[in-house]
Amino acid sequence: MRDQKAEMSFLDHLEVLRWTLIRSTLFIFVFGLVAFIFKDFIFDEIILKPKDPDFFTYRFMCAFSKKFGAEDGLCINEIPFVVQSRTMSGQFNAHVWTAITVGFIMSFPLIIWEIWKFIKPGLYDNEKKYARAFIVISSVLFFIGVLFGYYIITPLSVNFLGSYRVAEEVKNNIDLASYISLIKSSCLASGFIFELPVIAYFLTKLGLITPEFLKSKKKYAIVLVLILSAVITPPDVISQVIVFIPLYILYEFSILISKIVYKKEQKKAKINALTKV
Repeated sequence: MRDQKAEMSFLDHLEVLRWTLIRSTLFIFVFGLVAFIFKDFIFDEIILKPKDPDFFTYRFMCAFSKKFGAEDGLCINEIPFVVQSRTMSGQFNAHVWTAITVGFIMSFPLIIWEIWKFIKPGLYDNEKKYARAFIVISSVLFFIGVLFGYYIITPLSVNFLGSYRVAEEVKNNIDLASYISLIKSSCLASGFIFELPVIAYFLTKLGLITPEFLKSKKKYAIVLVLILSAVITPPDVISQVIVFIPLYILYEFSILISKIVYKKEQKKAKINALTKV
């Protein structure tokens, strides 16, 4: 049975949506303020770390290379570029927008909770019990995606693009805004891409897709994932393969989720049909 609040007018829904957006913005502001205060930690230990040859990913790649007999093939001893700010307000703007981005990432579970509360009145009672699972799974997938973007995509991109030169005379002095933009886009894009199983769940629930549809489009999905891997990583085969594998696993997992949901919906439809008879 649906909540009585489902019978609200259009203006009532707009009012609820307005407060949902206000509270979500407030969450981002509060966590962003915390990030703004801890500037030294955010920039020294997070933002600028992928530029350090001693970064975790580089050390892992080096150890992996030596373990399989490639000696120093994947070891990185230097990332030859300088991060600079070329405008008067450059560093302050970078500080503010980085704090906002961190605030959004940290408050993601609360934002998901607000979204759930907004759609909750239109759900059936048996669907509302999945609230905690929805929030936990969505948040975990998002955080895994952000970490994947930070520890995999970002260092691969920073190392390749920061070391690439068209000529010895051209030095890489990277603008701070450009450097942060690379990290931000890598982390957020990965975070949202990792929400694919959740999207598959809801689209199947709404009857917009089926597991058979996803299976039939698998070859197109593979091509799309390959293109996506090429877009968000440096143009080398190793980086693209590293990104392609988890993205493809996500697609297969989405098919599994869709299959489970589809079977439940079919079973529910049969029960409803028998009840009406």
